[in-house]
Amino acid sequence: MQRRNGTLAITFHCLVIGFILLPLIIIVLVAFTPENTLSIPTRDFSLRWFRAFFEHSDLPSSFLTSIKLSSAAAILATCIAVPSAIAISRYEFPGRNFVNGLLLSPIIIPSLVLGIALLRFFSAVGGSGNFGWLILAHTIVATPYTLRLIMAALIGYDKSIENAAYSLGASSWTVFRRIILPIILPGIAGGFLLAFINSFDEVTMTIFVTSPSTITLPVRMYMYATDSIDPLMAAVATLNIIFTAIVMGLIDRIYGMEKLLVGKG
Repeated sequence: MQRRNGTLAITFHCLVIGFILLPLIIIVLVAFTPENTLSIPTRDFSLRWFRAFFEHSDLPSSFLTSIKLSSAAAILATCIAVPSAIAISRYEFPGRNFVNGLLLSPIIIPSLVLGIALLRFFSAVGGSGNFGWLILAHTIVATPYTLRLIMAALIGYDKSIENAAYSLGASSWTVFRRIILPIILPGIAGGFLLAFINSFDEVTMTIFVTSPSTITLPVRMYMYATDSIDPLMAAVATLNIIFTAIVMGLIDRIYGMEKLLVGKG
């Protein structure tokens, strides 16, 4: 017999969801204010601050920089995490725990400390201000998230399926492509999304390693917020929410979010 949630449980869930969504709703409402101050519009709604975003000299270019940076960092982090997770989860080799700890260490290192360390390192090797080095820095930060999810996807993996494929003459590439990859695909997809999100939102570390030509959107927003207090930042945040919703909707439409993240058909 299927049990139904009681009134108390449903009320609690509604309160939690409301607590999560209320700040986003307030930000979206503020973005449509016609006033010069942070205020929720009560009578008139305006697209003034959205026009201000597209007319701004730096914000659109910083947004594109963040998209390119986050995409490159997420792709590199995934390429590093997939073979690393397979090796760490399935094989015993000297230094296995050291490699695992090294790849996961950026999670426990404060962003401020990591930013200063990378700044010193990039300055020593002459890499300051280079977009490639900025991608490397974000890859270091994003890799642990992808690695953990892929390793979690490999837990309980039945190697007998793989051995059966080998016994039928399948090559290593065929086994990986037809057996291993579909099993870990939800972990790869979830890890890629987490890596992209963490890279896109990274501020503290990025401030130390960015340059005037590679300023990301979060850093640009931080710089703007220190000088001005107006609804433009609410409009930028709303555009980020809309962009995320569109991307997730397209993924769900084309492939299916449940199939991608959970592995269900």
